[in-house]
Amino acid sequence: MSRLPLLLAPALAALLSACTQVNVKGDPEAWARAMSGDTTLRVATYNTSLYDDDTGGLIRRLESGDGGARKIAAVLQRVRPDLVLLNEFDFDDAGRAADLFQQHYLAIAQPGGGDPLRYPYRYLAPVNTGVPSGLDLDRNGTAGGEGRNRGNDAWGYGLHPGQYGMLVLSKYPIDAEQVRTFQKLKWSALPGARRPVDPTTNAPWYPAEIWSQLRLSSKSHWDVPVRTPSGVVHFLVSHPTPPVFDGPEDRNGARNADEIRLWSEYLSGGDKPWLCDDRGGCGGLAADARFVIAGDLNNDPVDGDGRHEAIVELLEHPRVLRYATPRSEGAVEKTAHYTATGIVHRGAPAHATGDFGPKAGTMRLDYVLPSTGFALKDSGVFWPASTSADAAIADGSDHHLVWVDVDATPAAE
Repeated sequence: MSRLPLLLAPALAALLSACTQVNVKGDPEAWARAMSGDTTLRVATYNTSLYDDDTGGLIRRLESGDGGARKIAAVLQRVRPDLVLLNEFDFDDAGRAADLFQQHYLAIAQPGGGDPLRYPYRYLAPVNTGVPSGLDLDRNGTAGGEGRNRGNDAWGYGLHPGQYGMLVLSKYPIDAEQVRTFQKLKWSALPGARRPVDPTTNAPWYPAEIWSQLRLSSKSHWDVPVRTPSGVVHFLVSHPTPPVFDGPEDRNGARNADEIRLWSEYLSGGDKPWLCDDRGGCGGLAADARFVIAGDLNNDPVDGDGRHEAIVELLEHPRVLRYATPRSEGAVEKTAHYTATGIVHRGAPAHATGDFGPKAGTMRLDYVLPSTGFALKDSGVFWPASTSADAAIADGSDHHLVWVDVDATPAAE
């Protein structure tokens, strides 16, 4: 996972003076690689588990010095992605948590990590988790309440607004004016939406007056255009609900599948007047746009409780690049441990991206999916074997960082 060293400043300046159309704002290391002719773009996703059950709790943790955050930062410093999505990073309106993580964790060399890491650009926005719906979504007879009851009746499960949020960090400029968010898209707007059914009555789990209001995204879906040296790359990021913590109606399993399917719809052609973002713009992604889908999608292709057809459909979408699944030694080792205890999965052990405990075992839930138009150079999961020194920083979360290197040579016009 080595990266090219930073070119000397004078040499970089000379190169840039001969290429006046290049935007040199951002991370010097990344632009130096681009100017040297290296068109590699490293993209990653990482469920960081940087959340707290109390409003402002993550900010207080980061202010006081958080061991888990240090390990997350150390992994990022080792892998050094150009563009990364952090799932489960609590959102706050002022971006204070994001500031603290950059200034006091990424910008300081961490034990077991690498050199300080700077991301000049970021994107964060409100999410549905913890936002009260005012509706009785769990059908317990009351809307809202305290603790888990309040979380169950939020638009997305959470104990306070912004819990389990998302944060995009980039070494290249983000075109914030062109970002599209789908936080408020109605679930019922999705053609063929999987409306949950109560198996005891065969009636819809949600009555019509609630179903018509439900939001599809448990957090949000974002299309974040990033201006790389090789052109715009659309970073399509999300974090669908886990397909568990429900009942025989499988409402979370249905929602997870449809949250994933939204990306398949977004990439597919045809008129889509129903597919409207939070600013009122409708339609999917342009047919010639290059993209990378990233996130903890909470669905393994063959194992676990998810409706696997949704993730398989996305993996096999004609616009998604086919490439060998990222692997790690740590996943093989941990899967063997669970197999010895009687947990047997069908998926390839090396493909797992997280350790979800003695009941679930290991699964592949985290994905980085480049579009066709890119050429794959390398990929991996930062999950070292327990005998490696790197294992000391790899347990900051139950998920592990997934990264992909693509050749981002400018597309022919």
